[in-house]
Amino acid sequence: MTFAPVFRRTSLLLLAAALAVGPRLASAQLPTLGDSTDMSVGAERKLGERIARELYRDPDYIDDAVLAEYVQNLWQPLLAAARARGELTSELDERFAWQVLLGKDRSINAFALPGGWLGLHLGLVSATTSRDELASVLAHELSHVTQRHIARLVTQEKRQAPWVIGAMILGALAASKSADAGNAVVAGSQALAVQNQLNFSRDMEREADRIGYSIMTQAGFEPQGFVTMFDKLQQASRLNDNGAFPYLRTHPMTTERMADMQSRQQLAGRAPAERAADLEHALMAARARVLTNAGVDAQRGLLREAGGLPADAPRVRQAGVLYAATLAAARLRDAPQADRLLQRLTPLLADNAKANRLARLLAGELALLAGDAQKAAVAVDPGAGGRPELLLSAQARIRSGGPAEAAQRLQTWVALHPRDATAWQLLSTAYGAQGQALRAVRAEAEAQVAWLDYSAAMDRFKAAQELARRGGAAGDHIEASIVDTRARQVESLLREQALER
Repeated sequence: MTFAPVFRRTSLLLLAAALAVGPRLASAQLPTLGDSTDMSVGAERKLGERIARELYRDPDYIDDAVLAEYVQNLWQPLLAAARARGELTSELDERFAWQVLLGKDRSINAFALPGGWLGLHLGLVSATTSRDELASVLAHELSHVTQRHIARLVTQEKRQAPWVIGAMILGALAASKSADAGNAVVAGSQALAVQNQLNFSRDMEREADRIGYSIMTQAGFEPQGFVTMFDKLQQASRLNDNGAFPYLRTHPMTTERMADMQSRQQLAGRAPAERAADLEHALMAARARVLTNAGVDAQRGLLREAGGLPADAPRVRQAGVLYAATLAAARLRDAPQADRLLQRLTPLLADNAKANRLARLLAGELALLAGDAQKAAVAVDPGAGGRPELLLSAQARIRSGGPAEAAQRLQTWVALHPRDATAWQLLSTAYGAQGQALRAVRAEAEAQVAWLDYSAAMDRFKAAQELARRGGAAGDHIEASIVDTRARQVESLLREQALER
């Protein structure tokens, strides 16, 4: 199966994962919790990495530090709740990746991959109105992974292989006497296989709903977010899903899932309730909206929306519209318009610490997009501890003549977060600006490792070794030794990949 553009074909990713391991067969019912699986944890992790490697290469993949941090702030409490409930075992916790990758696709979608990888479309983020709605999606997808649905699916498919092959043989025998009879047997066996597969998938969705609901509530999120998110999904699919033939779909009917979540709330004695309007989430949904509509006409449409914004509109709506328009103006290189919109936005956020921080980050981003690196460096505090401040400040200081300070902070960060490819890239740029060629090339290699592209990483490590041999290390023997060690480690990973193929 081709993966490009991967984020636009996520409805097929789980199928692709199954096809990569076993034949496309069927199972009659979902195994109960605790049933064994033929796929080891290590094999599942490797399968997930194979798909994640393609996601990193896809043009829709985006590492937006602000949005990624917001999603992580929802994701980590869900992981902690899954651990506390025993859904996330110590083995899976240690060996799976547990990473969420963002895609610029406008569709309302998210998906789970084997090995603890999740994909989240920014179209879904922009469609949500509360952090609870977004958390409900993440909890649902997390449950697909903790219950190892793909591994269990593959196991069931393998067990059914003789039955399906037998049906095909019977069809061939019948065809020797009557072509119509043979076709009927084959068609009947295929139809039954497809129907069983759909039943299996619907059962997986129900299980992910049930466990995801428990994880979400234990993590402190409002369960009403599950219900309202289902309502949004139903509205989004209304044009191509009229509710007919619900048993010929891979998911249960949305109305059925909404009713189930409402029943769980009633049994738990929790009255349906929604949080007060959340400024931080409104800004993040607005940011996602801008990043999924990269065209000039779409950006100008956001500016027109801000121009027609009623003065008496709710504060959350005003904040979201103005944030989106400010960022759109900056991306259109209209600095004066962006500054005017930011001045309208800032007073709305003054009494909210999280939202006010996002406004400061936006101000730094505007300055950087306008080419004023010095202003951008002043706008953000790199010592605040957040990844967005670190990356934005590093870009600003590299451009304004302070690469040494940027490199120092980035080096500390990647020591603690070695899978942060964007930070490694910036570190490479900072080293290059100081004339430290060996360190710059090694940082490029580490970025490729973080993206799981071991072949490209090996090329860069070899380039670094050649540079060191030619004397380009400038006496940096420790760095040259690190390069040699990392090259051997990556070469081992490449051999493993070759054996898998």
